[in-house]
Amino acid sequence: MRSPLRAWFWIAVYLLLIFAPLLIIFIGPRPAGREWYRDFSVALGFVGLSMMGLQFVPTARLPFLCCVFPMDTIYFFHHGISLASLAFVLAHPLVLVAGNANFLQLFNPLTAPTRALFGLGGLVAAFMLVSTSVLRKELRIVYEPWRAMHMLLSIAAVGFSLLHIFRVYYYTAMPLQRLLWIALPALWTVLIVYARGVKPALMLRKPYELKEVRQERCDSWTLALEPVGHPGIEFHPGQFAWLAVQRSPFDLRQHPFSFSSSAERKGWLEFTIRELGDFTETVKHVPTGARLYVDGPFGTFSPDLIEAPGYVLIAGGVGVTPLMSMLRTFADRGDTRPLILFFGSYSRETILFREEIEELEKKLNLKVVHVLEHPHEGWDGEVGYVTSEVLDRHLPEDRLEYQYFLCGPLPMIQAVEKALPGAGVPLSRLRSERYEMA
Repeated sequence: MRSPLRAWFWIAVYLLLIFAPLLIIFIGPRPAGREWYRDFSVALGFVGLSMMGLQFVPTARLPFLCCVFPMDTIYFFHHGISLASLAFVLAHPLVLVAGNANFLQLFNPLTAPTRALFGLGGLVAAFMLVSTSVLRKELRIVYEPWRAMHMLLSIAAVGFSLLHIFRVYYYTAMPLQRLLWIALPALWTVLIVYARGVKPALMLRKPYELKEVRQERCDSWTLALEPVGHPGIEFHPGQFAWLAVQRSPFDLRQHPFSFSSSAERKGWLEFTIRELGDFTETVKHVPTGARLYVDGPFGTFSPDLIEAPGYVLIAGGVGVTPLMSMLRTFADRGDTRPLILFFGSYSRETILFREEIEELEKKLNLKVVHVLEHPHEGWDGEVGYVTSEVLDRHLPEDRLEYQYFLCGPLPMIQAVEKALPGAGVPLSRLRSERYEMA
């Protein structure tokens, strides 16, 4: 099955699981005598809970899904569906109260029955889950403890909600609806067990050893890893993996980074990481010989997966990391296809991999366009940002034949996505990846 067909297949499966409770309510037999607004309210709650529970799918990092959908798509889907699920769950009690104000008494924790308290607990946990995720940076919640809190709140929100619907025991009295609400939590449990048990156990059998910590420009460091007792993993240039550094793979404190090494260098992995806060500030202190674990590869951000006669690579700062993996791989393969690298940097002294890029220009059919925000005296290259005018000046006449890869901070991604159409390049030719993912 080709990748687009696989994508549509999994989208169809997801939608079926989301709306299955709704279909059962309105198509199948149901108890009589209910007002329409109560049926509608329950339908909204069921859909919200289905969405909430299926959020365990993207967080399980299932290889067969992560290699079908781009990382950005999975990331924004997860966040978007989190907001949508909260909206559906909140709508459930609001519709009830709008239809009959007497339902307000169910919000009093001192007098409400147990079934209502479970529902209220699920609602509070869901609200805390989404709000702490959306406002994590504003609330200055450190990433590692936030991940643990995120998992606990997810389980609490789903668990309380399930207790609520089974204690109400109105729609779940119907065999088909009851079977569904047993099967769905069973699926979610399998995903949690796989993500937090099976996968870490498999990773534990394939450790890596840190062979080198190499300082790069722009407060960046390269970690070079070698497999211990196994041949290592194979990846496509541009993909990423999750690293557990000096921790058990069962530890929640894992972090995603793009490969920066060549995919042709078997049994050797490199990750170039910039100091941006939290964990990234500690990588330079990791001692050689340290034990690491790698979960990957993931992602569709790779020229190996999109055949084209030439490629245009656009990077900002440390966003050049996955693109360096592409260039190094092209060089090791002796690839002669035309390549253009637009590289936005603060200044000449902060150009990451500057000397190596100059060497790669000699080995590859590569044109490099540096765009400096603060150029030095005598600089005669591009200045400012990667704009439509900069792109138009350097892209070839047959630019529509090229495939475009873009990686960098979110403001740059948004600016270049607006600039490309101005240079005559449709966004359908673009694959982008942000490094501000959490």
